[in-house]
Amino acid sequence: MYAIIETGGKQIKVEEGQSIYVEKLTAEAGESVTFDKVLFVNGDEVKVGAPFVEGASVSAKVEKQGRQKKVTIYKFKPKKNYHRKQGHRQPYTKVTIEKINA
Repeated sequence: MYAIIETGGKQIKVEEGQSIYVEKLTAEAGESVTFDKVLFVNGDEVKVGAPFVEGASVSAKVEKQGRQKKVTIYKFKPKKNYHRKQGHRQPYTKVTIEKINA
């Protein structure tokens, strides 16, 4: 059984027991979160939402909060003495899917 959920502006295919990385959520490690925006559920019968499946949810447990590796942004314009260097680390939340309620 799997489902497609929407979180952080992205659509993610999830299964029970799977660990995924999502955009940062406001939950501490060890807490439970529920994803209500379920677009598709495939199990005994297929349920497709318009846009979301009514009554369906996915419950997950927060494993940890973190930040990804640094990405370096470098801007350069030749012959104009223009150089800009900037770094960015995107925050994320690692969650483990516990149950798909359809």
